[in-house]
Amino acid sequence: MVATFDPNTAIGLSEQNAIAQLKDDGYNELPSAESRNLLSIAWNSIQDPIFLLLVGGGIIYWILGDLQEALILLGFVFFITGISLYQEGKTEHALEALRDLSSPRALVIRDGERKRIAGREVVRGDFLVLAEGDRVSADAIVLSCSNLSTDESLLTGESLPVRKVTAVGNVEMARPGGDELPFVYSGTLVVQGQGIAQVKAIGAQTEMGKIGKALQKIKPETTPLQQEMNRLVSRLFGIALSLCVAIVVIYGFTTGDWLKGVLAGITLAMAILPNEFPVVVTIFLALGAWRISQNHVLARRASAVETVGSATVLCVDKTGTLTQNQMAVQQLLGYNQPENSQPYDLGLHSSEALPEAVHQLVEFCILASQRDPFDPMEKAFKQLGDRYLAHTEHLHSDWKLLREYPLSPHLLAMSHVWESAVSVRKASASAEASAMPNHKLYEVAAKGAPEAIADLCHFKPQQQQVMAAQVSQMATQGLRVLGVAKASLVGAPPPFLPPHPSLNPNHLPEKQHDFPFEFIGLVGLSDPVRPTVAAAIQECYTAGIRVVMITGDYPETAQTIARQVGLMQMGAVVTGAELDGMSDAELEQRIQSTNIFARAVPEHKLRLVNALKSKGEVVAMTGDGVNDAPALKAAQIGIAMGERGTDVARESAALVLLDDDFSSIVQAVKLGRRIFDNLRKAMSYLIAIHIPIAGMSLIPVLFKLPLVLLPVHVAFLHLIIDPACSIVLEAEPAEATVMQRPPRNPKEPLFGKKTLSLAVLQGCGILAVVLAIFAIALYRRQGEFDARALTFTTLILANLALILSEGSTSRLSLKILKSPNPALWWVLGGGLLFLGLVLYVPFLRHLFSFSLLRAIDLAICLGGGLISLIWFELLKQTTKMRS
Repeated sequence: MVATFDPNTAIGLSEQNAIAQLKDDGYNELPSAESRNLLSIAWNSIQDPIFLLLVGGGIIYWILGDLQEALILLGFVFFITGISLYQEGKTEHALEALRDLSSPRALVIRDGERKRIAGREVVRGDFLVLAEGDRVSADAIVLSCSNLSTDESLLTGESLPVRKVTAVGNVEMARPGGDELPFVYSGTLVVQGQGIAQVKAIGAQTEMGKIGKALQKIKPETTPLQQEMNRLVSRLFGIALSLCVAIVVIYGFTTGDWLKGVLAGITLAMAILPNEFPVVVTIFLALGAWRISQNHVLARRASAVETVGSATVLCVDKTGTLTQNQMAVQQLLGYNQPENSQPYDLGLHSSEALPEAVHQLVEFCILASQRDPFDPMEKAFKQLGDRYLAHTEHLHSDWKLLREYPLSPHLLAMSHVWESAVSVRKASASAEASAMPNHKLYEVAAKGAPEAIADLCHFKPQQQQVMAAQVSQMATQGLRVLGVAKASLVGAPPPFLPPHPSLNPNHLPEKQHDFPFEFIGLVGLSDPVRPTVAAAIQECYTAGIRVVMITGDYPETAQTIARQVGLMQMGAVVTGAELDGMSDAELEQRIQSTNIFARAVPEHKLRLVNALKSKGEVVAMTGDGVNDAPALKAAQIGIAMGERGTDVARESAALVLLDDDFSSIVQAVKLGRRIFDNLRKAMSYLIAIHIPIAGMSLIPVLFKLPLVLLPVHVAFLHLIIDPACSIVLEAEPAEATVMQRPPRNPKEPLFGKKTLSLAVLQGCGILAVVLAIFAIALYRRQGEFDARALTFTTLILANLALILSEGSTSRLSLKILKSPNPALWWVLGGGLLFLGLVLYVPFLRHLFSFSLLRAIDLAICLGGGLISLIWFELLKQTTKMRS
């Protein structure tokens, strides 16, 4: 390691070297539970109740000497296992993609440029750029830092942050603990300042990795919906098991054929055991999270997929969410300009040189910013200086930064103390200065909220009024306004010479107020509104979702942006100062009629979230900073910014907005509604189709009629049921009216009375149709094989009709055929193809114990399917009219 490090000239690793290093060392990740491979998925499928029941049925057929039936059941075992492997493999692929997206991000320097990469791709030798709120990606040695402190309590148990210093000479990584060490560690949190560090250890070789084996045992969370499903399945499983045992006993005692009684029990168990329910919920949530991520929103918690569609209020930041976060300096107003003069508008004078009157203003904007800025405002200042002040005395690449004073909730201003490259003797031509020895010149640059800068400059009331009028004039044009100030100090350290003998560059004051600041002027920055925002806000209003803007800008700026994007302003704008003066009860009352909060700080967001929640709202709150974390956790749907947000904010949020675009939030809400709608359709379908299967398994036993459904028939039905509920209905597009109805109550169960009643009526309708055909066949004395073939064919056609009906709660079933859902065609076509094979291939027809169906028989079956379809449509239209 070199003794000195210049962050402005740092090159870092090349991309080629980084790729080679990644191949040698592997990914920067802690030991964790392995993702499931094909064998583990297959093993889980083998433990599925349907699999075990099919194997049990095959064994009984083998005992009875019916080898063909045993083999056909074994064939269905492979088919159903193949479907399960496809379903779960698709789910695992989606989860793996989400794991890659949710990997913590890291800002590194490669090929001389800063770029943000996944934390798992950090390699040894990388230069990490650290800033407040970042989670450190690897163990590293600090090469350069300014006021850098980290929270290492995760490793040491010490609750207080520890200060970091720049490494000097050749040093080796040491264990964590104590202040003034030049090391940062993986998993720790930057709580103050910034710095650059070189990675020395990754993954299992880090201090975190040495103690991180316990992380392998972490289990994924169970969502409220999964908990509800587990409770339902437990109840249904007990009922189903009791019925199956009862059927075996009744059949055995009444007929004396216990083996066939067991087959009847297995058939009933396959018909009514609710094994698909939890699988469908898991698949829908996993694929739902993956679908949301395709719209630039990462679901960090599965529960967010359930909740996002029920949001009633979206609380959003203005900068970067409603706007593009691409700042440009639009207006400059120097304090030394003539009184009552208008701000200098760069847009009106883009081809002209910058007036001398604003040179100093631009100069100190740059000095109050980072040398290599990441913040959009500071980037705008640097671009302005590079364009207009290049090769002038106003840019100071040779000055040395001594100290930074960061923003604080109490003072929204920041300052940089610089050691000038010139001495007082050079800077002054006076006789007094020429008689003095060379003394250093120190400049302090401050920028921030105009009222904070006015406070630093000790403005009198009249000055404050003048500045407030100027700020208001600029803010009404939608500009973000900052004030700029400077202070000049002379000294020969140590100590400083008069007029500030108590100041010393090695012992600078703790507060910015101790510097003798003088006001320089105001800067107005423009930030264009995102072109997609206006339409997205209108879509929110159509969907019954309220949009609330929270910004640190002035009320005039906020109102201008609100008008541009079409955000409704119900009452007057509430400022942060007014919020501070309100009690919780007053805020709860006021928040019902206020959609714009200006001059707000992150701490206000938590109060706003709690006030909205107290009114029964489901709140989605955006945030990007460390101080936003409490509000993100408190909101039902915390949304962190992916591009500009801190790691702390991302870890606190349920969703991460990968492109920081408001319209992506609206798309996530739309997808959340679609996912819940489709999940409800799938569950309704499962309940409805199991009623006729269970009925036709149970009724013949109770009334001593020939068995209609044997294990092979139920296994065939599962070849249609499983992909229909977990593939076809999951992929159904959103209803046309999905964003034209009010949000769903999050406390509303998946199986409400309306949903359950509809499903039961659908299932009873199918049961009545197939039972009628079964009874007619027996009445006509067509025989057991004829009755079974007719009944089974009608059940298959009614099942396919039910799939069409469940595809939409609003469209007619036949219109769904135009839906761009290829899985629907595969299931419908495959179901009809297999049905044709088992009806007309003699070998298969014999295995299924069917007779040959004639044209009139097929017409009867088609009529039964058509009656079922008409029944579904009548129920759909009746339900629609009642709602």
